[in-house]
Amino acid sequence: MARFQLVTTLLWLFLVLRFVVPLSLSPTWTVVLGLVLLVAAQQHFLIRRFRGSPFSPELPRPLGMLANALLCTLLLLTVFQTTLELLSLLGYLINRSYFVPPLALRYVMGIVAVTLSVVGVTQAVRVPPVKEVEVELANLPPEFDGYRLIHLTDLHLSRLFPGSWAEKVVDKANAQNADLIVITGDLMDGTLQARRSDVEPLGKLRAKDGVFVITGNHEYYYGYEGWMKRYEELGMTRLANSHAAISRGGSKLVLAGITDSTAQRFDLPAPNLKGALSGAPAGAPVILLDHKPGGARSAAKEGVSLQLSGHTHGGMIKGMHWLVARFNRGFVSGFYDVDGMKLYVNNGTALWNGFALRIGVPSELTVITLRRGSADQVVS
Repeated sequence: MARFQLVTTLLWLFLVLRFVVPLSLSPTWTVVLGLVLLVAAQQHFLIRRFRGSPFSPELPRPLGMLANALLCTLLLLTVFQTTLELLSLLGYLINRSYFVPPLALRYVMGIVAVTLSVVGVTQAVRVPPVKEVEVELANLPPEFDGYRLIHLTDLHLSRLFPGSWAEKVVDKANAQNADLIVITGDLMDGTLQARRSDVEPLGKLRAKDGVFVITGNHEYYYGYEGWMKRYEELGMTRLANSHAAISRGGSKLVLAGITDSTAQRFDLPAPNLKGALSGAPAGAPVILLDHKPGGARSAAKEGVSLQLSGHTHGGMIKGMHWLVARFNRGFVSGFYDVDGMKLYVNNGTALWNGFALRIGVPSELTVITLRRGSADQVVS
């Protein structure tokens, strides 16, 4: 976190020297704008000092939205100003003269950065729309053709995504009348004491074959066992390197779930796919819940038919997927064919409240309909 603070401080200094000062504002307004950007750059330090932690900022929702908008503005201005610097350098290399941007262009940059940040934060905190997708699996028994499951992930319940927001998500999920609901981790940000009322609405989730949950990385930051027990008290079935068999007639569908790799940092059970599938009905299609998508190729080798993951938040900003992909073995958003296995990476029902921004990458409440096919393929 100290490294992040150093980076944002350098970004602030860069913007003050190369963006704020050239605006030719009065000394008073130059200082004011500089201080606003400084607060944006140092907000995680300020939150850690006064209002919780960067992983769980205990800010009132309007203030949390403002903090995110300020941070996003800082980052977007950095991108815009860096682009100007590169254009100026390119102009010098070609014509031996630096490109001097008109003053109006700097104001346009500022307006665009603020506008995109406000829109991005607004899109991030909304109740997600329903996204309907279909996936065809060659080994799906006829009894499961048309089976509908809801995939929720990365709810990050917090002051930014409070109980009132969770209530609306639950109502929308229940309205789908799905056969199954699965949640692939990162349900909250904060301690059990701080988030107890925020997660309470999840106890109202209903599906014919139940609600199943696995851990994400954030569950480990605030007391893994306490949180998993709380989820069970709310009526969810925990899958921790284990599986459940769902029956229709004489056929079965296997739902397996593994722990997150973060567990090893806390001396807790590491993900164990072989253990999760031990004793599973032979020949039954397997749906795997794994918070992070990076292990998809290993899952494919174990005969998994469909893996459901989250964690990436879809990249959050259109065009930023290449950076997120580097940390997730190329998997960021949507469906992938991985060595014959289907992988679906959910954009997230919400996202981490320390960087709540969505531009061109919408959140989603995903309804997946399974279809029997002659060859595995995906229809969105």
